[in-house]
Amino acid sequence: MSDSNVDIRRIAAGVVEQAVRGEQIDVMVGHGRSTSVRVFGGEVESFTAAESYAIGVRVISGGRQGFASAGSVDPDVVADALVEARDNVAFGEADEFYGLAEPDGVEPVEHDHWNAELLAIDAQTKIDLALRLEREVVDSDPRVTGVRVAAWGDSAGEVAYAASSGVSVFDRGTSCSIGVQALAGADGETQTGAAGDAARSLEALDIDRVIREASERSTRLLGATKPPSARLTILLEPRLAMTLLGIVAGMVDGESVLKGRSPFADRVGEQIASPLLTFVDDPTDSGSIAATAYDGEGLACRRNVLIDDGVLGGFLHNSYTARRMGTASTGSALRGSRSLPGVGAQVLVMEPGTRSFDELVASIDLGLYVNAFSGLHSGVNPVSGDFSVGADGLMIRGGALAEPIREVTLASTLQRLLLDIVEVGGDREWLSSGDAAASLVIADVSMSGA
Repeated sequence: MSDSNVDIRRIAAGVVEQAVRGEQIDVMVGHGRSTSVRVFGGEVESFTAAESYAIGVRVISGGRQGFASAGSVDPDVVADALVEARDNVAFGEADEFYGLAEPDGVEPVEHDHWNAELLAIDAQTKIDLALRLEREVVDSDPRVTGVRVAAWGDSAGEVAYAASSGVSVFDRGTSCSIGVQALAGADGETQTGAAGDAARSLEALDIDRVIREASERSTRLLGATKPPSARLTILLEPRLAMTLLGIVAGMVDGESVLKGRSPFADRVGEQIASPLLTFVDDPTDSGSIAATAYDGEGLACRRNVLIDDGVLGGFLHNSYTARRMGTASTGSALRGSRSLPGVGAQVLVMEPGTRSFDELVASIDLGLYVNAFSGLHSGVNPVSGDFSVGADGLMIRGGALAEPIREVTLASTLQRLLLDIVEVGGDREWLSSGDAAASLVIADVSMSGA
C-alpha cells in the first residue's frame, strides 16, 4: 500500500534478473489489505482486518514449465520460491507452446483507481453503515421479519508483474462494498432476498437501492405456488441477464475451445445469437469497478468483441492458447499471485437497447419475470449447450406483473436462448462484479411446473 515499506516492483524485478541462459522467468507479486464488518441483531457479529503478501514464480526451460508460490515476500522465502520453481521444471510435461507473452505494441489504457480517502474511513463509520442497512431493511416492510446478515467490506490491493522478456507492469486499486440479506415471512412461510453494491468510494455506494432491492426480493415471492407447465417468454433483469451471458462468455475462451467444452468452437463469423445482441469484454472501460490496464501476463488489456449484432466475433486468448490455435493473445490472461495464467473475460459489457424495464413487461402477454436461477452449474452442459435449471419469479399476464411462482424448471439450449432474444432493454447498469448488463426478453422457453 502507499504506507508500506515493501516495494513489490523491486521484488519482482529482482527475481527476473536471476534468469540464466535458456531460461524464461515471470513473477507476480501481490499485496492486499482488507476489512470486513458483519452485524446481526443490532450488534457487531464480526470485525476483521487482514493484510497479505503473495508471490508466484514461473520458470520455463527446455519446453517444460515449473511453478512455485508463497504467502510471504521475505527475501529467503522469495529465494526458495525461485529454487522450487526451477526444481519443478524437471517434473513438468514438455509442451512446445509454453512461453512468455511477447510485447505486442498495444498501448495500455491506464486507470487511477486508488482512493486514499477510502483507506482513511474509521471503523465506527463502517459499523454504523452496516447497522443502518440492517435497521432500514427491517423497517422497509412489515413483512420483513429480520436480516440474516448485513455487511461492509473494503479492500486495497497492488500487483507487480515482471518477466525476462522485458515486460514490467504495476497496478493498484481500492474499493468498498455493502451487502444485506433480508428475511420476510407470512402465513408460516419465509423467503430471503439479497442485494449489494460496490464502488470506488463510500459516496458512490447506492445505499437506498440496496435497501429497497433486498426488501423487494425477500417479499415478492411470498405466497408463491407451482404453476402449470407452459411455453412462454422469460424476462431477465440485468443481474440475471449477465448470469446467462457469463456462461456463454466462459464458452468462448481458448482454453474451453481447446478442451472441447464449447458448442461454439467452429462458429467464428457465424450468427449465433439474435442480431439485437452485442456483447464485449472490455476491461478498458473506466465505468467498471473492475477496469484494469494489464492482463495476467503483462500485456495491455483491450476491447474484445465476443458477439457483434449476433455474430460470433472470436475467442479470448492468453499467450499459450493463442500459440496452440495459431493466433495472437487478446490480452485476456487471468492470473493471481499464486496461480499460473488462465484465460477468460475480465469485464463483460452488453450494448443496451432503448425501452425501460416497465415497457418490456408491458410488451409481454404471457411470460415469467425470473427472480432467481438455481442449479446452474449442474444444469448447463458446456459441450452441448443444453440448459435445464430451476427458477422462481413473477408471472407476467397481459403486460403486467402477476402472481409469484416457484419450483419450476426452465429448459432450452444456450444456442436457442441466444437466438430467441427478442429485445434488449435500455436499462443497462453496472453490477457489483464490474460487468454491465441490460434486461433480456427471450421467447419460447419451456417452463415445467405442476
